[in-house]
Amino acid sequence: MLRFVFAPLLLLLSLLPAPAAAQVVATFYSHELGDSFPHAFVVFKGKTVTDGTPVDINYGFTPKTVTPAILLGSVAGRLDIAEPDYVADSTPQFRVTLTDAQYAAMMAVVEAWRTRPSPSYNLNRANCVHFVGELARAAGLAVTFPKRLMKKPRSYLRELMRLNPQVTPVGG
Repeated sequence: MLRFVFAPLLLLLSLLPAPAAAQVVATFYSHELGDSFPHAFVVFKGKTVTDGTPVDINYGFTPKTVTPAILLGSVAGRLDIAEPDYVADSTPQFRVTLTDAQYAAMMAVVEAWRTRPSPSYNLNRANCVHFVGELARAAGLAVTFPKRLMKKPRSYLRELMRLNPQVTPVGG
């Protein structure tokens, strides 16, 4: 008799959606040119699937000191973590939901740029746009580095969206 009572309840419970596995989402941002850096960066939010580690961090690459020297050649560079107000004043261009392996690959890129020998920032070869391009490549996206876009964060990220229709456009 109990079997007949519980069977419909079990059937109903089986129809409820299972909780979705947590994942990290990478959102690629641009910030209009000005005296604040970086002009391109990536925000990571969510939880890893494997162990549920919470993630809420962002990274960009910028010169340690903004001086006219950045126009002349290589200078000391550093990873930058943008303040919440800076992120809010920036424009999200697209987002990608990551597997744990993609997230780990992107963190390996962050670490590689963190430990680059100095001088590590070069406006023409290793700037914030190059950095986000390398992060996009680590996420498995199709990436090119057209010279005409390497100093244009918004245009570059829009080019990545064009090359990768699977990404989710956001912002403006």
